[in-house]
Amino acid sequence: MSNNYSPLKGTIVFDDYSSEDSDDLVQLITPDAGGELDDKSIPDELPILPVRNTVLFPGVVLPITVGRQKSIKLVKESYKKERLVGVVAQKKDTSEEPAFDEIYKTGTIAKIIKMLVLPDGNTTIIIQGKQRFAITEPVQEDPYLKAKVRLIKEKFPARESKETKALVTSLKDAAAKIIELNPEIPQEAQVALDNIESTPFLTHFLSSNINAEVADKQKLLEIDDGIRRATLLLKYMLKDIQMLEIKQEIHQKVHTDIDQQQRDYYLRQQIKVLQDELGQDSPDQEVEALRLRGAKKKWPEKVAKHFNKELDKVLRMNPMAAEYPVALSYSELLVELPWQEYTKDNFDLQRARKVLDKDHHGLEKVKERILEYLAVLKLKQDMKAPILCLYGPPGVGKTSLGKSVAKALGREYVRMSLGGVHDEAEIRGHRKTYVGAMPGKIVQNIKKAGSSNPVFILDEIDKVSSDFRGDPSSALLEVLDPEQNDSFQDNYLEVEYDLSKVLFIATANSLDTIQPALRDRMEIIEVTGYTLEEKLQIAKKHLIPKQKKENGVGLKLLQITDEAISAIIEGYTRESGVRHLERQLGKVVRYAAKSIAMEQEYHKKVLPKHLKEILGPEIFDNEEYQEHDYAGVVTGLAWTQFGGEILFIESSLSKGKGKLTLSGKLGDVMKESAMAALSYIRANAEEIGIDYRLFDKYDLHVHVPAGAVPKDGPSAGITMLTSMASAFTQRKVRDKLAMTGEITLRGKVLPVGGIKEKLLAAKRAGITDLIFCYKNRKDIEEINQRYLKGLNIHYVDRADEVLQIALMPQKVKGARQFELEDVKKD
Repeated sequence: MSNNYSPLKGTIVFDDYSSEDSDDLVQLITPDAGGELDDKSIPDELPILPVRNTVLFPGVVLPITVGRQKSIKLVKESYKKERLVGVVAQKKDTSEEPAFDEIYKTGTIAKIIKMLVLPDGNTTIIIQGKQRFAITEPVQEDPYLKAKVRLIKEKFPARESKETKALVTSLKDAAAKIIELNPEIPQEAQVALDNIESTPFLTHFLSSNINAEVADKQKLLEIDDGIRRATLLLKYMLKDIQMLEIKQEIHQKVHTDIDQQQRDYYLRQQIKVLQDELGQDSPDQEVEALRLRGAKKKWPEKVAKHFNKELDKVLRMNPMAAEYPVALSYSELLVELPWQEYTKDNFDLQRARKVLDKDHHGLEKVKERILEYLAVLKLKQDMKAPILCLYGPPGVGKTSLGKSVAKALGREYVRMSLGGVHDEAEIRGHRKTYVGAMPGKIVQNIKKAGSSNPVFILDEIDKVSSDFRGDPSSALLEVLDPEQNDSFQDNYLEVEYDLSKVLFIATANSLDTIQPALRDRMEIIEVTGYTLEEKLQIAKKHLIPKQKKENGVGLKLLQITDEAISAIIEGYTRESGVRHLERQLGKVVRYAAKSIAMEQEYHKKVLPKHLKEILGPEIFDNEEYQEHDYAGVVTGLAWTQFGGEILFIESSLSKGKGKLTLSGKLGDVMKESAMAALSYIRANAEEIGIDYRLFDKYDLHVHVPAGAVPKDGPSAGITMLTSMASAFTQRKVRDKLAMTGEITLRGKVLPVGGIKEKLLAAKRAGITDLIFCYKNRKDIEEINQRYLKGLNIHYVDRADEVLQIALMPQKVKGARQFELEDVKKD
C-alpha cells in the first residue's frame, strides 16, 4: 500500500508497484477472518511471493497484479495445486529480484481465489489472507523463492473481557471518525465495519487500511500479543485523525481567504471609483505614467518589449498583493537605468595631463596609461574600455586617482568597495523570487551614476572573500572581461546590460589573493611607494594646504619647514604611501588651530626641534647598517606594505648532530629558502672551503631578529646562504653590503620584486654595495638615476658569485676553531 493511500479504501497491489482502485472496500473484503489453518493442511514448504508497498493481513482480500517472471511462474504453479502462497513484504521497493535477505521474515499465508491473465502479459490474482507465518529456513531462490515456514497462532483475550471491549470500541470509534473526516472513503465502509465480529480480524482489517508506512504495518503484523497490537494500531489511527483534522482546518481557512479576497476586490473597485472622482492617482495611473516614461526612453527594443510586458503583469495584479510593490519597483528600476545614455568624453589631452599632474605627484606610469587610453579613444571614437588594476601599498593614492581620471575624462565617478564582500548576490543581484530581492551593486551604481560610461572604481579587489553563498570573484569574471561585459546578466534585472563603455579601475594591495582567472582579465599597473623627496613635495603641494583648509587655519598663520616635514616622514611614519603622514601633519595643524582659538602663543614656523613638543617622541627608528665583525651576520633587503626595509640574518654553530633550527617567526617560503641554502652548501662544501665533517658534528641555528614580526617571501635565499657560509667558514662579510634574491638547489639566483622600495631602504640605511639577480637589471633601469647615486650594484647569476662578492678572504677576529679531532678522516 502506498503512503498516499486513503485510509479505509480498497487497494490493488502489484508486485512491481501499487495503485489505488476505485472499487468500494465492501467488494474487496469478507466480514470474517477466514479461519485459522490447520498445521496438517499446510505443506512443509511454501512458495514465497514478495510484494511491494503493502502488507497482507489475515482475512483481507486483495487483487494483485504480478509482472515479474518468477512471480508469474509461482502463481501459475500454485494455482494448479493447493493454491496456497506465502505473501511477504519487501524491505525496499526498489529491489527488482528480491532475495531472502531483502524481504521480511514474517508474512501471511494467502489462498488464490481467482487468477486472470491480462492481454499485456501480466497476471492478476485475487487472494485472501489466511494466517500469519514465519520463515524458518530458505529452500530455493530459483525459479522462485521457496522456504520452510512455521504458523503463528493468534493470541487475543476473549471478546467479553473489559480490556478487549474497550479496545474494540475505541478502534471502531476511531475508524468511524476517519470515515467522517475523509470524503474519499465511501460510507459503505461503515457498514462493513459494523459487520465484523472477530476481534483479531478487526485489527487485521484496520491495520491493512490505515495510512501508515510499510515498516509500521509490518510491525503490526509481527506483534503476537493481540492487546499490544490493537494498542499500537489505535495510536496510528489517532495520529491519522489528527492529520485529517489539520487538513480540514486548512481547507476551511483557504475557503475563508477566498471569500475575503472577493470582498477586497469589490472594495478596491469602489476605492478606484472614488479616487477617480477626487482626481487622485490610482495604481493604474501610476503604471501608465511609467509606460509613458518608457515610451520616451532611448533603449534597446528587446528591453522595451520586456518593460511593457512587465507593466502588463503589474496591471493584472491585485494592488494589495505582496508581489505588487516588488513588480512595480522592478519596472521603475528598468526605466531609471541609463540605457544607452553616455556622457561626452573630453579629448583635450593637454588638459587631462594637467589635471592628473595637479592632483597627483609622481605615478608617471599610471598617468601615461590613462593618456594612451584617451589618445586611442580620440582617434577611434569607440573602444571597449580596458580593465586597469592599480596594485601597490596602502596610501599611495590608488583610489583617489580614479577621481582624477573621471575629472580628466569628464565622466561620472562611482566607487564600490569590495573589501569583505562574500556574497555573489552583491555582484549579480538576487533573483526576484526571493524576499527582499534587489539588483547587484554594479547595476545599482550604474543607476546612481546616471550614465552608462562612468569611471567605476572597484576598491580593494584583493580582499574579496567567499563562503556558502557563492564566490564573488567568479561573479566578477564576466564584469571585468571586455569580450563579455557588453551583455552582463544581473539576476534581478533579467535582461542584458552593456558594461563595455564603463572604465573599470580596480585597486589592490596584493596580487596573491586575487583569483588567477580574474587577474588575467586585468591590466596590472604597479603603483610603487613614494621616496622621501616625493613625500616632501606631496606634503607641501597637497596635504598641508588640505589640512589647513579643513581645520580653519589660514595659509599665513602656520608654516612647516621642509626640514620639519622630512623629520616627520622619517621619525613619525613608516609607510609607502602618505596616509599616516597626512594624519601627523593634521596634528601639527590642529596644534596651531587650538592655540589660535585659545589666543595662546605657538610656533608659527614649525622646526624639527618643535616636533617632540607637538607630536611627542619619535615613533620609529629607521634601521641603519650596523658595523659588525661577527661571522654569520648578513644584511638583507625586504619589502613590506610600508615600503622597503633592511633586515639582519644571523647564523651560529653549536656542538650537536647536524640539526637545523630556524627562528624569528619565519613563513613557509623563508623556511624553504633556508633549507635550500643549507642543501646547496652541503653539496658544494669543498668548493666553498668547508670541512664536510662540520655538518654532522655541529648544529646550525639561523635567526632573523624582531621575532614578533611575521616574515615571509622569496627574497632571502642568497642572504641566508651567505650567512650560513660565513658561519661555517668564519670568513668576514663585506662591509656596508646588502642583498636580495632567491636561490635554487642548483645554485641559480632568481629575481625578486619590490626593487625600488628595497633600493631606497638600502640608501636610507647607509648601504653602499648591493647584490641583485641580473634579471632585476631591467627593474633598476626604470628607476630615476638620482636615486642610485652612491650605490654600487653587483648583478649575479649563480650562488658562487654571491659568495665571491660577499665573503672576504680573511677570517673574522677571534674566529672559532672547530673541534674535529674525534671524527675519523677518510
